[in-house]
Amino acid sequence: MTKAKPEDFDWNNLGFKYHDLPYSWTDTFKDGQWQGGELTQDSNIVFNEAAEQLHYGQEVFEGLKAYRRKDGGINLFRPEQNAKRFTNSAKRLMMEAYPEDRFVEAVKQVVKANQDFVPPYGSDGTLYIRPFMIGSAPLVGVSPSDTYTFRIYATPVGPYVKGLHPMPYKVTDYDRAAHAGTGQAKTAGNYAGSLLPSIKAKKEGFADCLYLDPREHKYIDEFGGANFYGITAEGQFQTPKSDSILPSITKRSLLTLAQDMGLNPIETKIPFSDVERFVEVGAVGTAAVISPVASLTYHNHKYNFGNKNQPGPITEKLYNNLVGIQNGDLPDKFGWVVSVS
Repeated sequence: MTKAKPEDFDWNNLGFKYHDLPYSWTDTFKDGQWQGGELTQDSNIVFNEAAEQLHYGQEVFEGLKAYRRKDGGINLFRPEQNAKRFTNSAKRLMMEAYPEDRFVEAVKQVVKANQDFVPPYGSDGTLYIRPFMIGSAPLVGVSPSDTYTFRIYATPVGPYVKGLHPMPYKVTDYDRAAHAGTGQAKTAGNYAGSLLPSIKAKKEGFADCLYLDPREHKYIDEFGGANFYGITAEGQFQTPKSDSILPSITKRSLLTLAQDMGLNPIETKIPFSDVERFVEVGAVGTAAVISPVASLTYHNHKYNFGNKNQPGPITEKLYNNLVGIQNGDLPDKFGWVVSVS
């Protein structure tokens, strides 16, 4: 694959796809230690046909973004939280955690090396950063690998969902993750399992699926690639508390912003039977940021939220406050932003 060049891009129409940028980060765990890591221009990985991740699924990953400021500088948003979640995912999959300080530093190195590919301020584009780790030892029996490959690549992307346009979603009878399973880990298998229900929902005209808890199918869990929140008629921000959903850094940030806005936010078990209490609903995550939900359809019954043609006022304010901090347009009184340049 030919390496991308900055002049190849229409920054206002990027889409959400992979581009082979000049530099990635690579490190290897072997002989009981990480080897130190370095930038590389080789975007290919070579491993044995019996490599652990191919057969037994030892793989974890992260997703974060770099944002171009109005003054031309570059921001990261809470990268230390991605490092912590990466560690937790690795521990759940019995993998060797990558040192968190080196994780953050490696992210910075990749962004600096590819800084010409951070989209311009005002384009709605960002540099999406994907750290990941795989078990690379050739194994036949089921056991953890003793060697690991850690990589970080980056690619410029546009909005995952363009604009704050409310979209319809479907409540699925499939489970995203098992009760007491790997739902809180960011690992490939969870996403592979979501492909079938997601594609079925999209063929039916929905944006994606909402999953209920895997034990009783009674409580709201999360969307296929994003966490859930709802705003009650009284103006309270609510988001599900569950052991089977991925702890979203965006959601954690919105809980803080909602508190700052006087929305009395809570994380709590939310019965789906209570969904009609919400006047605004959203899907939140690094890729999606905030995607307003126009409706949820469950067993042919449709639940509508607010105006289907525009986001609710609280959703819009949450979005503007979050993106304003990420882009450097609003004061960062929470200490979330890390400047790269």
